[in-house]
Order: sequence, then C-alpha cells, then structure tokens
Amino acid sequence: MIRKGGGRWAARILLFLFLLGAGLLYAGCGGDGAAAPVENPALAVTPPRPLLRWMGPAFVRPVDRELVARCGKEVGMAIELLPAPANPVDRLGLYRQFLPAESDDIDLIDFDVVWSGTLAPHLLDLNPHLTAEERGLYFPVYLENNSVGEALVGLPQMGDVGLLYYRTDLLEKYGFEGPPETWSELEEMAAAIQAGERSENAEFWGYVWQGNVYEGLTVNALEWQASMGGGLIVDADGRLAFDDVAARALDRAAAWVGEISPEAVTVFQEEDARWMFQNGNAAFMRNWPYAYGLGQAEDSPVRDRFDVTRMPRGEGEEGRHAGVVGGQQLGVSRYSRYPDAAADAARCLTDAASQRRRALADGTPPAIPALYDDEDLQARIPAAAQIAESLAEHAVARPAATTGGHYTEISLVYFIEVNRVLTGEQDGASAVARVAEQIAAWVE
Repeated sequence: MIRKGGGRWAARILLFLFLLGAGLLYAGCGGDGAAAPVENPALAVTPPRPLLRWMGPAFVRPVDRELVARCGKEVGMAIELLPAPANPVDRLGLYRQFLPAESDDIDLIDFDVVWSGTLAPHLLDLNPHLTAEERGLYFPVYLENNSVGEALVGLPQMGDVGLLYYRTDLLEKYGFEGPPETWSELEEMAAAIQAGERSENAEFWGYVWQGNVYEGLTVNALEWQASMGGGLIVDADGRLAFDDVAARALDRAAAWVGEISPEAVTVFQEEDARWMFQNGNAAFMRNWPYAYGLGQAEDSPVRDRFDVTRMPRGEGEEGRHAGVVGGQQLGVSRYSRYPDAAADAARCLTDAASQRRRALADGTPPAIPALYDDEDLQARIPAAAQIAESLAEHAVARPAATTGGHYTEISLVYFIEVNRVLTGEQDGASAVARVAEQIAAWVE
C-alpha cells in the first residue's frame, strides 16, 4: 500500500488533476456561500489552513452551500466544498487512490451506503464524538449499515428505501380495494390489469423493476430473498447466507419476465422503469422515493393517479416486507489534520436541522424518524408516511459492513448470476451454487 511521502504527493497530484478537470471549487465560508474561483491552481491542492475540506455531492446545490456556511460557523472553521465525480465508479476509484496514501488534503467524505466496509480502514470512528442521544436520532438501519466492527464510520445525510408504486385509478377500475400485501397478490393484480389494459394499449405491462447487470439488480433480488425469509448473501457474522429460499425467490422473479414484466426488464435500470410507469404503461413499479416527485410533475401522464406503499412480503410465517436502503453517508478521514473539528462538522451537516432544510429545499427524505412528524416536511414530501414506515419497520441493509472491502466483488458476482436466471440461462439453484463457489474466498 502507498504510504506517506511520495504517496501523499501522488494523491495530491491526483486531486489537483481531478479538480482542474472539474473546473470549479466551492467555498463554503463566505457569507452567502457563493462559488469562489481559485486563482492559483496550487491552492486547489494545498489550501491555506485551518480549513476543512469536504469532498461532497457531485452536483452542488444552493442548499449545500447554505449548510456548509452554517456548520462552518458552528464548528469555528471554514468548510470548503469540493465536487466529487458524478459516476460512482469514478468516485470510489478516486477515494481508493488518495485514502490509502493517507492524504490529509480531504477531511470529510461523501460515500455511498454500500462503501462502509470498503472505506472503513480509512475513516474515523465517530462513536466517541456522539452522545447516545445523538446516535439515537437516526433510523437504526443506518447505524447498522455504517458500523464496521465497533466503529461507526459514517452518518446518514438522507433516507432512501425501496418502495412499490401503484396506479390507484387502475386498482379502482379493476375492483381491487388496495395495493398488494404479498407477491401472490401483486402477481394476480398485475396480470388482471395488464390483460384489461392491453385492449387499448399493447405496450402495457403489469410490473416493472430493475433487472440489468448492475447494483440495482442486487437491491431488487435481496428484497425478493428477504421478503421470503431468505438471507442476504452473507450474514452478520460474515458467513455465507444463500440457500434454497434465495433460489425460489430468483425463480419466482424469472417467471415474471415476459408474463407480467417485459422481456426488456432484464436490462432495465431505475430510469427505464420510471419512464414506463410514468408514461402510463405499467400498473406497478419498484423504485426509490425520488420517482414520486417526478411522477407528480405537471406534465406527468400519471399525476394524481398513483401512490406508494411498502414492498410486498412473501407468503407464510417467514414472509416479511423488505425494502433495501440506499443514500449518501458522511465520513471523516482518519488522516484529517483536524479530526475533532471534522467530526463536529459531520454531526452538524447530518443533524435534524440540516436534514430538515434539505427536505424542504428539494424533497430529499431525511434519515431521522422524528422529522417525519413535521407538517411542513409532510407537505413537501407527500409520500413521507410510507417512506418513514419502510425505513423504520421494513428496511434491509446490504451486507456492506460485514463483507468489508469485498462487497463490490461479491455484489458483482451476485448480480451477474441473478441476471442469468432472469434471462433463462440457469435456474435459481444453479445461481445459488455458482455464487457460493465464486465468493467462498471472501467469506469465512
């Protein structure tokens, strides 16, 4: 592993090249939080200190600058907000360059919910910097996801969870009293509505979701498995948890393809499913909360004609509702020159005031249960009650913390084999066996 000295300067050069290519640096210490140009490119690598530098969102919004300005004043240090790569692969690649080099140029780091185990060796344990009351603010699933061993390596900036979208007008039209509780009910409703609507719309389908060869398929498949009482590839002790329940769940989903879901669902990502649903060509859709606001846009064909609910559960005593969580976390680099101040900034940027402000500014769901009682937030996020229920009662975290630095590789193997089930190349049992064989070296 690259160490200090030459490695640190290599990391600084890498950061400089990225920031130079981005063309912008955002200063969060001004009175109005406006963007400030850097006249000397060298300052993009080694700014005057004391200063906290946050590699934050790829697309910096006015609310981000506002929160940076507020929290900078609260911790008594200026916070400079640097845009990170928009592509998650590029962002993780950048982190994997400058963090192992123990670079102290970045203090605060935005990271995806599935990177907790991968980045944990380089992130500060935030437990000593939080009171029990402060830890209790967040939905427990995020503390679980962000805890690697005994260390809490990140705090959630937002809440995100899988939801089932459904056409309220079509359920009423075909005599269904409410959304499906189980997968069997979804299959029945989707087939009935699809058959009825096909007389006027040959492109109509019952259920759309994300089946492409990518992380979104891991999310969907883990929801299928968990809802039927199955494991999540790897259990809390780091052992393989992939069994015949998972095989049955995969076979069940494969049976939807070409029946209640289009053949093309095996290459769908979030926007493909949203586009079909929002254009009035599907009765049900699995997606994230972001799709709600887009579906309610003034020009949306399904405006005021849909709602959301928790994901269906499997049948029997083992069945449960299960929605996988997503979202961005905020961590502190272990190599920060100012770890205490950076930890205070992380706490401020993810506290109730900050998450409420984000929610009111652009509808970002918070990761703090108490905020869902706020009437202003409920007005801004119409699906607040359903999101809160799923995050509190049905949330499932991917095994990112327990698989450490191997989650990316394990998920890659998993979604490739799951997709092969969906396309008919193999059955669920074969996928389970192939996944187990390929990931054996990464689990105990």
